[in-house]
Amino acid sequence: MLERFSFPSLGLRTKLALSYLAVALSAILVLVIVVSIAVQNYFYTAQRDQLRSSAESYAQQIGQLYQRDGSNWSNVPPIDLYGPDLFIVIDQSGNAHSGRSFHEVAQEDFPAINQALEQALQGHEMEGSLQGSAGDSNAFSGPYISVPIYDNGQTNGHIVGALLLAEPNQYPRGFSPYEFLANVDQIILIAGAVIAVGAVIFSLLLARRLASPLVSLTAAAEQMKNGDYSQRVEPPKSQDEIGALASSFNAMAARIEADVNELRRQEQVRRDLVANIAHDLITPLTAIQGFSEALADDVIADPKSRQETAQLIGREVQRLRRMVRDMQQMSSLETGRVSLDIAPLNLQSLVDETLAVIGPECEQAGIAVYNEIAPTTPPVLADSDRITQVLLNLLDNARRHTPSGGKIIIGASIDASEPSRQQGTPAGHSRWLTIWVSDTGVGIGPVDLPYIFDRFFRIDRSRTGSSGGGSGLGLSIVKAIITAHGGTIWAESTPGMGTRISFTLPIAIKQPQNQEQNAAVDLKP
Repeated sequence: MLERFSFPSLGLRTKLALSYLAVALSAILVLVIVVSIAVQNYFYTAQRDQLRSSAESYAQQIGQLYQRDGSNWSNVPPIDLYGPDLFIVIDQSGNAHSGRSFHEVAQEDFPAINQALEQALQGHEMEGSLQGSAGDSNAFSGPYISVPIYDNGQTNGHIVGALLLAEPNQYPRGFSPYEFLANVDQIILIAGAVIAVGAVIFSLLLARRLASPLVSLTAAAEQMKNGDYSQRVEPPKSQDEIGALASSFNAMAARIEADVNELRRQEQVRRDLVANIAHDLITPLTAIQGFSEALADDVIADPKSRQETAQLIGREVQRLRRMVRDMQQMSSLETGRVSLDIAPLNLQSLVDETLAVIGPECEQAGIAVYNEIAPTTPPVLADSDRITQVLLNLLDNARRHTPSGGKIIIGASIDASEPSRQQGTPAGHSRWLTIWVSDTGVGIGPVDLPYIFDRFFRIDRSRTGSSGGGSGLGLSIVKAIITAHGGTIWAESTPGMGTRISFTLPIAIKQPQNQEQNAAVDLKP
């Protein structure tokens, strides 16, 4: 049953506004009460002090008058004040010597007046308040004080009488001290109400200002929950915790968006990889299956044809083994499981040795190859076997895409800029050697150029390994080897004019002879 009467959950803006209002209104209420009480206490205290001062002054004057007239009340004329105050003077016998009659005083206040005068005759001051009469609006009401009257007006004389002075609550012509207090209280309440209205407006504006960024953050988070990772919020101008939260949210959203995009890209790469592997395996497997069935069914009866068919099967198997070996090598390089034998390497001599291996094939194809690396080129820190593999792959790739009469050039230059550090990069190197292999072949279009280092990527998608396209892993393996050395690799090409592939390797730093052995060990990743 209680659930029917439960209030709906309030929003953050409402909670902030209510909390600010509660604090502000509580403070205003306490301030109004404290100020009102303080004003009233001050007024009453000032009124009593003024009444006592007046009563003591009148008693001193009457005492001096009493002494001047022979210390005999019979010689003292009736004393009265011309004003609204109640003024009563009695001698030691209780006889009144004031000109005002008692008809203005309510019968209910006589006992209090008599007691106050009796206390004054005994030397005690006494104060109180006359209440008047409920049935008589003309009856006197207000605070009073009674003081003794001393002979000659000095407190060292003997008491000759008593004086009672009372101030009315309602003055003639409608003036009243209590109405003044009421007006003061009203002004305080009006001021408090104005301040409260201002506090309400300020609380609403402040709550809106504080809650708006959080509302934006909530909306953006809801959009991200639904899969839209491009959401961002506008950070507030104030550099407070909410601004820091908005900046952190934007950074988090950017990171999540980048990670999601990378995951999607990796998923697409995985799908492409599976498709490429299936595409590259289907041709040799189909050929092996067809040739094997032909041999098993004696479709090929001629011994020479059977031998040629068996050789074809063997070549297809070698293609499959080469593809699997390249994939294993690629995986090992990318995961860092390959140990590189890093040592100072003379690149000019290594290129000459590589050209001695691949040069005859280039000459047979009518392609000229030039090694333009200067003998004075400083050595690099690299694994000679892996760099040889890089050069063979790049030269073979250039040979297959360069027509007869073309040329291939290998060159190098010193680059002082340091590429992005990768795991395994030798520490302490700020100089790098840029090596390039350029050809005058058919070139690569701008659409395909960014993807040539991807696994199984071929510019001619219809071409398979049997047509001279290779496994599609050559340039991917080259990139993995260069990355393992801490360098970078990139390609530049113009269709119809040729391609230039460049990569960087760290230049070896000269060290004292007695440290060469330790340096060789330290350079190993």
